[in-house]
Amino acid sequence: MRDLFDPVTVGAWTLANRIVMAPMTRNRASAAGVPRDITALYYRQRATAGLIVTEGVQPSAAGQGYPNTPGLHTPEQIEGWRAVADAVHAEGGRIVAQIMHTGRIAHPANKDGNETVAPSAVAAPGTIHTAEGARPYPIPRALGTAEVAAVAEEYAGAARAAVAAGLDGVELHAANGYLPHQFLAPSTNLRDDVYGGSAAARARFVIEVTEATAAAIGGERVGIRLSPGANLHGAIEDDPAGTAATYRALLDGIAPLGLAYLHTIGDPEEPLLRELRRRFDGPVVVNDGWYPMTDEHTARRRVASGQADLVAVGRAFIAQPDLVRRWRDHAPVAEPDPATFYGGGALGYTEHPARSE
Repeated sequence: MRDLFDPVTVGAWTLANRIVMAPMTRNRASAAGVPRDITALYYRQRATAGLIVTEGVQPSAAGQGYPNTPGLHTPEQIEGWRAVADAVHAEGGRIVAQIMHTGRIAHPANKDGNETVAPSAVAAPGTIHTAEGARPYPIPRALGTAEVAAVAEEYAGAARAAVAAGLDGVELHAANGYLPHQFLAPSTNLRDDVYGGSAAARARFVIEVTEATAAAIGGERVGIRLSPGANLHGAIEDDPAGTAATYRALLDGIAPLGLAYLHTIGDPEEPLLRELRRRFDGPVVVNDGWYPMTDEHTARRRVASGQADLVAVGRAFIAQPDLVRRWRDHAPVAEPDPATFYGGGALGYTEHPARSE
């Protein structure tokens, strides 16, 4: 029987255990999207995870959604990530950058006035946080057919930059209502060209992004994150048959690329996620989602039962950098403080209240 603390080979990497630090936006980069010294310390503290997936990293200025999130498209940003990679590797860890183009989940106020683009000119519901307070999401500009390939190349460029910075690879964020998911979901993709109108066409952009990225750095250094049916940020997939057809087309399209892993969000016993696990020829990282917070018992059970090859854990890593040791030793685990999740300084990021074992 496999154990959560067994080593595992994933793509190009041999990992010390099967615990993955999930990607989590923390809004602590500089205004120019450069990781800071405190960022390197944050990830270094958590390097005992088998694999760290960084917070979402925009591949271009237009791809930024939230304030103070890091990028991978300027020399200064690349140097900032080099310090992070060096810090994690000094502790024997592995780290990949999650490439996240937010598409319509953005506001020009958060990205120096850069425009917002999406598959279709449909605004997201609700508001987004900016320095001026909550603002309604703007109506994005629909990408022209000829423009889409250039956006896919932005992902490939960010992947090259990640490897140049010394990071171990990348994860493509095709989940949670951001740009790739906006192409996958019928509610956000109203196109009638080669990128919309059918399940295969809706999957095409994500396939092309993945192909370009794998060609840039090798498929064995690329993972992909999916959340079918999550219905986040207005990316609604409420037709089970249509959703299944879209994700089957996607998995079949990327099958020849030899990706490092598939990262799914949701109950791994949900029928479509079970099917995607069978369909994907490689390791599968399972993330249960947002509630309740993944605990040691659940993580061990997912791996031991074969539901997952690895388990992604988010908020528990915020509260205790030494989560791997605590789970191995069955030591107490604290609840994270949501008030410190986004923005701010060291408190709740690299500094935590002292507590007895």
